[in-house]
Amino acid sequence: MDKKQQKRLVIILVAAIIVIDQLIKILVKTHMTLGEDVMLIGDWCRLHFIENEGFAFGMAFGGMGGKIFLTLFRVVASGLIIWYILKLLRQEGARTSYIACWAVILAGAVGNIVDSCFYGLIFDKSSPYDVATLFPDQGGYAPFLQGKVVDMFYFPLFELDWPDWVPFWGGEHFEFFSAIFNFADAAITIGVIWLIVELLFFQKKEEKTAGEEKNIETEVAEN
Repeated sequence: MDKKQQKRLVIILVAAIIVIDQLIKILVKTHMTLGEDVMLIGDWCRLHFIENEGFAFGMAFGGMGGKIFLTLFRVVASGLIIWYILKLLRQEGARTSYIACWAVILAGAVGNIVDSCFYGLIFDKSSPYDVATLFPDQGGYAPFLQGKVVDMFYFPLFELDWPDWVPFWGGEHFEFFSAIFNFADAAITIGVIWLIVELLFFQKKEEKTAGEEKNIETEVAEN
């Protein structure tokens, strides 16, 4: 791809992921009560509406102060990723797939930043009894930077009760993949895995090839 095509790809990827993420979250907020389940495939694939107080996959992070810190950290990190992507787009020979994985990570980060920054302003509070209203007359449920991230995808593939004789976990209930996440979280996870594959395989291969070509040129020049 040439530079214009790479720029177009980045814009399309980022815009598409953010739009899909926000559409899903808005539909969940305005059509599901907090804690409600919608079965998609059996019991193992469902929508389960929760609101994340801070970190990804439903984990909390240090109360309200931690929440604000994490939101600001996301904003700064996203700014650095934007700077890096722009640098790659100006760089000759940058792999399109390498740029694309950073674009996917950026889109996921921005998707969750939107929730943290603005959902408290544009929605009233979700509850187990009522769905939230978009742009309520009485105003939102939280100040700027203190919105909650909407999570909904839940895939408890299987669960079991550990026998009493099992060390440490005996008698406890175990659920495989109990994390509840959103489309933005999935984009970040896919982007990071993609990035690792790029760095471990493709980038090293290119560096090896470039080194071999340089050695050949050096030998030719010496002869």
